[in-house]
Amino acid sequence: MTIVNSKRYNQFSEHLKQKFGAKVYKITLDAGFSCPNRDGTISSGGCVFCDDGGSFSQAHSGLLSIEDQIETGIKNLSTRFKAQKFMSYFQAFSNTYKPVDELERIYKSALRHPDIVGISIGTRPDCVDDEKLNLIASLDSYTWIEYGLQSIHDKTLKWINRGHDFNCFLRAYEKTKSRGINVCVHVILGLNETHDEMMQTAQKLAELEVDGVKIHMLCALEGTKLAGMLNTPLAPCGRGAGGEGVFMTEDDYVHTVCDFLEYLPPQTTIHRLAGNGLKKNLIAPRWLGKKLNTLNKIDREFIRRAAFQGARLM
Repeated sequence: MTIVNSKRYNQFSEHLKQKFGAKVYKITLDAGFSCPNRDGTISSGGCVFCDDGGSFSQAHSGLLSIEDQIETGIKNLSTRFKAQKFMSYFQAFSNTYKPVDELERIYKSALRHPDIVGISIGTRPDCVDDEKLNLIASLDSYTWIEYGLQSIHDKTLKWINRGHDFNCFLRAYEKTKSRGINVCVHVILGLNETHDEMMQTAQKLAELEVDGVKIHMLCALEGTKLAGMLNTPLAPCGRGAGGEGVFMTEDDYVHTVCDFLEYLPPQTTIHRLAGNGLKKNLIAPRWLGKKLNTLNKIDREFIRRAAFQGARLM
């Protein structure tokens, strides 16, 4: 096992600390991007779990320039945590969904501050092409693309109204890796899949040797299609008419996360294992609002089973 932090999984935060010699804090940025799955290009309404903020967890105003958002973020994080190094993180919606000349201006403006050591760009696999990937590969920075995959199973992608299939992700992934760009893949547990189906996603990511993984728990936020489904008796794939009961319990989630991580190679960095910043808009499951509690349970479960990330690959 090559994991070098105190956890039994390869924390991305620890990876950054070792790479840059200090803890690195992400500054989430809003550059006014949209999404082809919300503006009618692909379909209407977007993914069933996506709210009006497009998974944006911070409160920066879209009226501020990228430079001003970075200055504000650095000031706040420096005051609160004595932070010294930062990554620009484009999180909300699909952050490659603009013309290339606009993307170049946006990305370069996010890298000008001397304390910014890297950039992470969240997007969809159907929102990249050769020209955009060439631009991202040319950035003079420690660079990540974060692709929302959620599941390798097309039936699941159809149910969540994802708007693309698994093969679309594979094509984007191969093009991105061929240019030497780091890739983090987002997955969601609890998408009305069997345990075996969720583990198949883990096994496929291990086979692809992805650089990083973010694991999320399916949840219903205010204003989402999923929230409406909770009171719909005939919701697709059996969801609906059950509130908390249609979601995984915290204990089920903890055990499933540990199983998932045991299939991932130790060198794969783990960027997230539990929700954050959801309390205000969270409808269900309510336990998801206590992130630290869930993370501690994951640590204890790994200790209990004397296991670690990559254990099933030994």
